[in-house]
Amino acid sequence: MSPSLAQTPGARSYSFPKEEHLCRKKLIEELFGRGSSFGLYPLRIVWLPAPAPTSAPPQVLVSVSKRSFKRAVDRNYLKRLMREAYRLNKYRLTEAPGGHPVGTMAIIYTGKEKKPFALVEKKLISGLERLLADATPTAVAESVS
Repeated sequence: MSPSLAQTPGARSYSFPKEEHLCRKKLIEELFGRGSSFGLYPLRIVWLPAPAPTSAPPQVLVSVSKRSFKRAVDRNYLKRLMREAYRLNKYRLTEAPGGHPVGTMAIIYTGKEKKPFALVEKKLISGLERLLADATPTAVAESVS
């Protein structure tokens, strides 16, 4: 990508910088303690709403169970697939009209066998769309109460 293209308005950023990675233990505990979740096999998405709708990308955690995949090579491969699918499709959240209500999010691989990238990406896209559909009324209702 040329530098001039990155600076033009309307150009999408397909990066996934360290600031967008969810690493703080306190935030992770809060996410799994108070967060809402839904499953789209082979993925499970857990999310916690932001205080107000925003266009900034949420902090994201990517996880694969050691119980299902004993070899670190396999876990790392699946995490790489999920990060890449999220990186390419996070614009669906950040470019949502009126912003999105997601503050933190975890993408967990719950399948027992490795799936191809196309399937993981398809499920993640439908998960992000469902997240926008489910989260938007909740955020509006919480801000009114």
